[in-house]
Amino acid sequence: MAAPFGDRGESEIVDKLVSINRVAKVVKGGRRFGFAALVVAGDQKGRVGYGHGKAREVPEAIRKATEQAKRNMIRVPLREGRTLHHDVEGRFGAGRVVLRAAPPGTGIIAGGPMRAVFETLGVQDVVTKSIGTANPYNMIKATFDALGRVMSPRFAAAKRGKRVGDIVGRRDQATKEARE
Repeated sequence: MAAPFGDRGESEIVDKLVSINRVAKVVKGGRRFGFAALVVAGDQKGRVGYGHGKAREVPEAIRKATEQAKRNMIRVPLREGRTLHHDVEGRFGAGRVVLRAAPPGTGIIAGGPMRAVFETLGVQDVVTKSIGTANPYNMIKATFDALGRVMSPRFAAAKRGKRVGDIVGRRDQATKEARE
């Protein structure tokens, strides 16, 4: 059966507003207000992006940020479609974030801006910690730095010239040793 008209095989993209900032420019007659919006967009299947938009009106700033987020999407490999393959750390400016893979049923344990990233990414189980700054822009950029470093076992095996079983087997072995 053919896909319905207008559906080009692209999955539904979800966007979340992370922050809105009102800025004022002082001019001769008083103040002119503008708005800056930070938006995260993703397909909840391993693709996510963020965007920043500025305009004189809030809806226009959000629209610009959403368009930029959809243009700047990255693909993140997920284990079993629910968590990260391994623990990873990301940095940007004064912000540092630690992302840890979690067992099923853990949920998204993340603060503010990072939670929006993982909800739009489609991750269901992850534990995170933000260290340093609470600035949403720096937290988002540090999170994307960390997500850019996530490697799937297949990619890591190809890069190192090994078999996937060697790499994944070590992870299972390390888990057994940790339990004992």
